Formats: sequence, C-alpha cells, structure tokens
Amino acid sequence: MRKLLLTMAVLILAMPAAQAASIRPIGSGQQGHQIIYDVIEVGLAELGYESGEMLTGSYPVIYLSVAQGDADYTAVNWMPLQKQLFDKSGGDDKLLNAGPLYTGAMQGYFIDKATADEHGITSLDQMKDPAIAALFDTDGDGKANLIGCNPGWGCEKVIEHQLDAYGLRDHINHDKGEYFALVANAIENHKSGKPIFYTAWEPEWTNAVLVPGKDVVFLNVPFSSLPGIENANTKWKDGRDPGFAYNDNYILVNKQFAKANPKAWTFLDGLRMPIADLDAAAHRINSGENGAEQIKALAKEWIAKHQAEWDALIGKAKSAG
Repeated sequence: MRKLLLTMAVLILAMPAAQAASIRPIGSGQQGHQIIYDVIEVGLAELGYESGEMLTGSYPVIYLSVAQGDADYTAVNWMPLQKQLFDKSGGDDKLLNAGPLYTGAMQGYFIDKATADEHGITSLDQMKDPAIAALFDTDGDGKANLIGCNPGWGCEKVIEHQLDAYGLRDHINHDKGEYFALVANAIENHKSGKPIFYTAWEPEWTNAVLVPGKDVVFLNVPFSSLPGIENANTKWKDGRDPGFAYNDNYILVNKQFAKANPKAWTFLDGLRMPIADLDAAAHRINSGENGAEQIKALAKEWIAKHQAEWDALIGKAKSAG
C-alpha cells in the first residue's frame, strides 16, 4: 500500500499543471470595439481563462460561428437590430444573450447642419425633391449619395428596407463600401464646407468628430418601418423618429459554452459598460491611442474607474456553479 501511495504521489507530481481553459472570441474587426474585448479578456483571465486569438468576420459569419461553436462569444450584438441574424443562426436553441452590456444605442440618418439650416431639411422624405437630392449627389446621377452600411450589417438591411418603404429607391443611392473609409472622406468633405449625408450610430467615434446638434443633424423618417417587424415603433419620447429603434447591446454566447462555464457566463451576463464611457474611449482611440497596448491600457483604466463594481462582479462569477 505504501508503495502504491508513493507511486501515485510521484505520478501526480509528474503531471503537467492544469492549463487554463481557452475562450475564443469573434468580432467584426472594428477598432472601436476592441476596448470591450480587452475588458472582457481581463475579467476572464481573473476567472482562470485564457482568451484565444480574435477571430473576425462579417456579421452573418459571426452569428453562425458562435452558434456552431467555432467561437464562444461576440461582444457586439444589437437587439432588435440583429434579431434576424440571431434567429437564422439557431436562435434560443444555440445562442444566449448576456447582459445587456449597454442600453439605449441609437442610429439615424445625418446631414451637415449648415446645409440643413440653409435649405430647411428636416426629413429623409425631402430627398424626393430633385433639388434637395442634388445637394448630396457625389456621382452626377441626380440621386443623393448616402454613406450607408457594409453588406451583411444589420443596419444595411434596415436601410434597404426603408428605401423601398419610403419610396426613396429612385432618389437615394445607398453607398455600401467600407463604412469607415467612406465616413472619413465625408469628414474631409465637411471640413471643406461640402454637404454630407450618412448614417451613424452610438457608441462610435464619428459622433465625437461630427457632433450631432453642432456639426450635423439627424433626419426624421416619414413613419416607423423595420424589416420583419409588424407595427414597428422607432419614435423617441419627444416625437422625433430617426427610423431606427433604440437598441440594447448584448454579448452573444454559445449556449453549450455558457452551460459548461458558469463562471464565464456569470461574468459576461453581469458586465455593464455605459455608452458615454465607450464614446469617450472610441474618441481617444481615433485620436491616436490606437496601438494594441494603448487600447489594453484604456481597458485597464476603465476597470480602475469602476473598480468596486468590477470586484463585486468578479467575486460573484468566482462563486458561480
């Protein structure tokens, strides 16, 4: 017996130390989102997890990857905007929404305030006026050129739906190139005093450069209309209607992963990051603090700012399961 116990002890000591479980995130590659993933990585590390290399893809690929278990989570999952992607990828059978990470995210159609004031433009419907549309025509075909959303994004589907719903297909071109390259060009045009027409959302760094109410204004839509939603209501409490419903952003998690990792799930489900904080971080990233280590430093700075809530969440997650 003593020899057996000695042999077992030797075997145990010879075994390699247990490795931390690896978690696989996936995102769209947008730099402004990276601070969220870095904050999550710190939290998961405190719970004994390692974060694997970030996978990237279009949003349809992201949802399918999480549903199929090729990735464990993605941090940007707007509801109800991306509900169709959620449903088509397996819905509640394969996916869980952790959070919400933040609430009250907005999106809308914007033009520069100078052009809006000079021509009295307040509604997207006014693009039916050839004289108004011509102000935003950048390719000479008589239609207004809208900087819209990349193919596959949830907002791309909304814009495409609304061009038909509002009868604007013959008056607006939906430019779907790389969004951030197009909006960077719009910013340069704005500096030169040229009219601009684009969609934007919050949180995102563009709002710190083209400030709503100061540099640009959003346009009301004629009525609420969203793809796949009957009796859609996108109106604000004050009666304005930007055409996009207020969204809450959840962390999308593979359901089997969540069940097998209650500590990670509890952390992801309890994490909250205010939009104002994310706007501020996105502005700093766009202003030059955009290196990988600089963004990680911003993430640690954010955690320190919310240390008490952070410690409580980590403690709760450690006791889960």
